[in-house]
Amino acid sequence: MYKALPIQLVQEDSDDLIQMINPEQESDLKPEDLPEELSILPIKNTVLFPGVVIPITVGRQKSIKLVKKAYQGNRIIGVVAQKNSQAEEPIVDDLYRTGTVARIIKMLVLPDGNTTIIIQGKNRFSIREFVQEDPFLSAKINLLTEPTLNVNSREAKALVQSLKDSALKILKLNPEIPQEAQVALDNISSMSFLIHFLSSNLNVDVNDKQKILETQNLIDRGTLLLQFMLRDIQMLEIKHEIQKKVHTDIDQQQRDYFLRQQIKVLQDELGYDGPDKEVEKLRKRAEGKKWPKTVAEHFNKELDKLFRINPMAAEYPVAMNYVEFMLDLPWGEHTVDDFDLKKAKKILDHDHFGLEKVKTRILEYLAVLKLKKDMKGPILCLYGPPGVGKTSLGRSIAKALQRKYIRMSLGGVHDEAEIRGHRKTYVGAMPGKILQNIKKSQSSNPVFILDEIDKVKSDFRGDPSSALLEVLDPEQNNTFGDNYLEVDYDLSKVLFIATANSLDTIHPALRDRMEIIEITGYTQEEKIEIAMKHLIPKQLKEHGLKSSQVKITRQAVAKVINSYTRESGVRNLERKLGTLVRHVAKAVAMEEEFDKTITEESVRKILGIEIHDEELYQDNEIAGVVTGLAWTQVGGEILFVESSLSKGKGSLTISGQLGDVMKESAMAALSYLKFNAEALGIDHRIFQQYDLHIHVPAGAVPKDGPSAGITMFTSLASIFTQRKVKSKLAMTGEITLRGKVLPVGGIKEKILAAKRSGIKEIVLSSKNRRDIEEIEKHYLKGLTFYYVDTVDDVLKVALLKEKVKQPMTFSLTESRLQPQYNN
Repeated sequence: MYKALPIQLVQEDSDDLIQMINPEQESDLKPEDLPEELSILPIKNTVLFPGVVIPITVGRQKSIKLVKKAYQGNRIIGVVAQKNSQAEEPIVDDLYRTGTVARIIKMLVLPDGNTTIIIQGKNRFSIREFVQEDPFLSAKINLLTEPTLNVNSREAKALVQSLKDSALKILKLNPEIPQEAQVALDNISSMSFLIHFLSSNLNVDVNDKQKILETQNLIDRGTLLLQFMLRDIQMLEIKHEIQKKVHTDIDQQQRDYFLRQQIKVLQDELGYDGPDKEVEKLRKRAEGKKWPKTVAEHFNKELDKLFRINPMAAEYPVAMNYVEFMLDLPWGEHTVDDFDLKKAKKILDHDHFGLEKVKTRILEYLAVLKLKKDMKGPILCLYGPPGVGKTSLGRSIAKALQRKYIRMSLGGVHDEAEIRGHRKTYVGAMPGKILQNIKKSQSSNPVFILDEIDKVKSDFRGDPSSALLEVLDPEQNNTFGDNYLEVDYDLSKVLFIATANSLDTIHPALRDRMEIIEITGYTQEEKIEIAMKHLIPKQLKEHGLKSSQVKITRQAVAKVINSYTRESGVRNLERKLGTLVRHVAKAVAMEEEFDKTITEESVRKILGIEIHDEELYQDNEIAGVVTGLAWTQVGGEILFVESSLSKGKGSLTISGQLGDVMKESAMAALSYLKFNAEALGIDHRIFQQYDLHIHVPAGAVPKDGPSAGITMFTSLASIFTQRKVKSKLAMTGEITLRGKVLPVGGIKEKILAAKRSGIKEIVLSSKNRRDIEEIEKHYLKGLTFYYVDTVDDVLKVALLKEKVKQPMTFSLTESRLQPQYNN
């Protein structure tokens, strides 16, 4: 902040102007002592304050002329600061309008030709107007007088003391200022000179010094100066703390170095491994790795970098974790596949009942792999409702192949980094879960289950589905790039098996890379076999019971299936069987008497009242009630479409929380019915004089899709004609305005739902015949199918000529439309 003392002669544009103190000389000029016009000397990089003495080296021709003329006269000049310090010849607009009247004390001509003057500030002034620019500047001025101030007031004394304390603190914090400066401060008794002296030596911009000079009141001037000084103190304190911290860090590093050298000597004496030996061990481990040449070069580069890092530095464990992860990955390490196809088939048949299509596909893969050793792993996607054995099937495949088994749940994954990893420059960086699981398996050809791939989410952190595209592309995954690993890893030998409950939410490009294998629900007979062969023995083992302690009959299992677990899979069935087994386990543990055989009657006692009716079908005694078939993510279901008529004005109400597609199906069915009302024997006045209400029960459950089109049409035809619907009949199909019946999906699930509910006959579009032909014959046992092309064909099958028991009587009036006559 303050410059060195005593006086040194410096260039006028220097930032290190040196000050000279003469506290005995105060402002002694009066307006009458000044000429009408005053010569103006511009100066750069500083501001002259009253009472302060400064040396200035004059180099401009105009300034030299001004100084020489003034020195020969009364030696009085006006000094103003220049705004732009870079300008060689300042213009009038570049000068501040407030300056200081100065007296030239001494003028010296230096050997280099420059002229140096020593000036002392006297009074502040303001420029009224400039009257001359050549040969030098001159202007008319107004002398600024200082307001009267009581220097003995408490405010003035407090300000003086604060300024001196701040100045002493700055002297203490800045070692570059000589000790003579403190002596000079102690000798200053004038408040105005103290403020001007400190302002002149303040380490701030010219603009800030000019603000102080322009402040009229001395107290305000001192207060502004104090603000700048306190800000300077803060900067000096921060600088001091930084220097102290840096000095401490250097000392700490030197201390750590000597300690490390001592530790190294002690470790060598005791036989312990230091950081250098750890690096050498890692290098020896790398010699046995079967990785590509490029990976080896990258590893050695990272290892050399690790060798150069200080073991006490924060980067050391990060670099160590990275090279250890590279070593832990099973580069080129594969398990030997078992190509005994008969044994593999036996394992698959033992672990899973049914699922013939999936088993055949796995055996095909094994057969091709046996013939072609370097076959790339296929990407299979097992698609079906929950509880049908998709995930457990992957475990059986790994067992049949004698490969390592990995399961990775993708449910709720919404960060791309969970698949591809973070860049290792991030704090807390980790590799992706793909490579993490490969590392755990210690094999480059495991069976890798990507569970719940349809539940991957996307948000601002990226799209995991897009990251999976490279993983699940057989043409690309031989060079899979993980952000953390930074080198390519070969995933082409991995057998990826994805599982999904729905295909709709899977990214289209991702779905295209997978071979979709549909696993539908089980029939009642299949569930009974699964329960007897797999679920019951598993529950007995988990609950510590032997097969001799309890026996669950097939009839009891059928009761549980029909009355307590209406589902496509067997997950809830396993839970209910677990409840039965725990009932016996409790009796055994408490040494109570119990019946070792669980029958249908004991099932109801243990599980309580039936949750589901064994046959959901409702009779056909009410007009307008038709059974439809629907598909859900947990399998097929039956639903009812109900219609009713009431006296009104022909309005239409649709309820049951239906989606837009289902509402449009209802409107299409009604439009076609109106168009063909005459053929069905329906009076057109009914549509105008009765309100129609279409409802689908289970109103809390959202429903949508086109499958209920013909069901709604049959319901409308029944309610308007009051004819019965055929007993134990269900239907599914989309309707068009022309009366065409279009095919729908989920046929197998719908058929299983129909069988569970006691349906005997099913109406389908003729184009769904191919779906029926692909279903195993035992699924179709006991069912009769009607294939239709138009809704007229549907009514021929579904609508009986017989009226319901209590048919509705329509009370119709003549149309209110009056005929029009021409004159």
